[in-house]
Amino acid sequence: MIEFKAVYKSFGDKEVLCGIDLFIERGEILFIIGTSGVGKSVTIKHLVGLLRADRGEIWFDGQRIDQLTEREFYAVRERIGMVFQHSTLFDSMTLAENVALPLRKHKHLRQRVALAQARQRLEQVHMEDFADAYPAQLGDGLRKRAAIARTLALDPEVVLLDEPTTGLDPVSARRVDKLIRELSETVGLTAVVVSHDLDSIFAIADRIAFLYRGKVHGLGRPDDFRQSDDPVVQQFINGRSSGPLETPGF
Repeated sequence: MIEFKAVYKSFGDKEVLCGIDLFIERGEILFIIGTSGVGKSVTIKHLVGLLRADRGEIWFDGQRIDQLTEREFYAVRERIGMVFQHSTLFDSMTLAENVALPLRKHKHLRQRVALAQARQRLEQVHMEDFADAYPAQLGDGLRKRAAIARTLALDPEVVLLDEPTTGLDPVSARRVDKLIRELSETVGLTAVVVSHDLDSIFAIADRIAFLYRGKVHGLGRPDDFRQSDDPVVQQFINGRSSGPLETPGF
């Protein structure tokens, strides 16, 4: 469904992606993991046109998207939604109004109709009781779920989640995990999750892509990583302070 072919991306003289090759299957939950600064978020931002590759190809559902214009990306963004690390909800709007906003902007629905659909999306993420609450009244976990509801408003086929459990308490984090798995199983959502939360990774991932030195160093199912004898992988998943990941700049 999604494919990166030898994708390179640099910022100034810092090369972050050094030939990423990755295929993401329809309906799966794929986690992209690795140490800070390795290019996890950089990778997924290419899928919605927030970053442009220096070299290589990116394909989505049979269409090459890395060369699209900004206007041509509009249609892609309706099919690929993104939930940012910070929920980015508008404090002056209720949750229902926040979720209704993309419906009004992109589908040009009237306020009443958009709010009705927004409440359905909030129900989908088990937030119907908070539809009239304001973001400041809620904890981080509930705001994260509301942000997911807003992303679902346009019926995307793929959702990109950038560090969805970072900063959450363990209970809230596991509830977000459960929601991602539930959406995958009930509506067939394809989820691409950037994370270093090992509990999330091993609880709900179908497959894991491990980035190291700008490339996909390891790709497989959770059990493949648990059983791996690769010292780089083992240092990361066991949280060891010493090992090959000490290499400067990576």
